[in-house]
Amino acid sequence: MQYEIVVRGLLSETLLAAFPTLRAEAQEAETVLAGTLADQAALYGVIAQIEALGLELIEVRRTHS
Repeated sequence: MQYEIVVRGLLSETLLAAFPTLRAEAQEAETVLAGTLADQAALYGVIAQIEALGLELIEVRRTHS
């Protein structure tokens, strides 16, 4: 499944390295992480990583790209 995960703020290269399988795009004051995740467990893993890094999760959406 394809997902877009939006977090508050512009992530540094160091923070982006925590998400090696996802593409990152800066949009104003947010960063969109996008890519394919194998299953819900993988999605929850990314969400847990976001929480562990102290990032603010704004939105998760499944895309059909």
